[in-house]
Amino acid sequence: MKSIDELAKQAVELKNKGMPEKEIATELHLSTQTVQWLLSRGFEKKTSAPRDVKIGWRSIGIYPYRISKLAEIFADIVIEEMNNRDFEVDSVVGIAINGIPIATFLAEELNSELIVYRPQPTNKEGTFSSNFASVSGKKIVIVDDVISTGETMSKAIKDIKNQGGVPVLALTIVNKTDRDEVEGVRLRSLIRSRLIE
Repeated sequence: MKSIDELAKQAVELKNKGMPEKEIATELHLSTQTVQWLLSRGFEKKTSAPRDVKIGWRSIGIYPYRISKLAEIFADIVIEEMNNRDFEVDSVVGIAINGIPIATFLAEELNSELIVYRPQPTNKEGTFSSNFASVSGKKIVIVDDVISTGETMSKAIKDIKNQGGVPVLALTIVNKTDRDEVEGVRLRSLIRSRLIE
């Protein structure tokens, strides 16, 4: 586990490379509020750290075989949801960066199309890569690694709807919230992590 000083140093290095705070949060598996706090630690000594949990899944992510096993678990969850709620799946959306490898294996498991989504750090609409399947008219499962605030997943769902797609299920490895849905779309996670106060 990295210390607060190591995380702050890493956040500053990424910021100095021109990475926006939202992307730093994604890279470090932290909330945007935590990244903002890490970046301002030297200036705002009185500000206490936001409550957050750092998530790291590198032991899975470095081996494609392990990612494929994760996708098998997600496929089982998708099939369970399809049976319980009577829907079909045409495509799987992987949210850049960390959702893409999982979505790739999941799409293979479900024999469906793969869509790649890149969220924008501002309020602009995200982009769907033209090298992969299109969104319009598709029933879509969305995959990301961690949901911290729900902001990225929410944007992805809105952008899918704006492009004529129908989000039917959202999946994450870890859910750091108490939410069971985002924008009216069912949210399933392998692990739910919450602070108990």
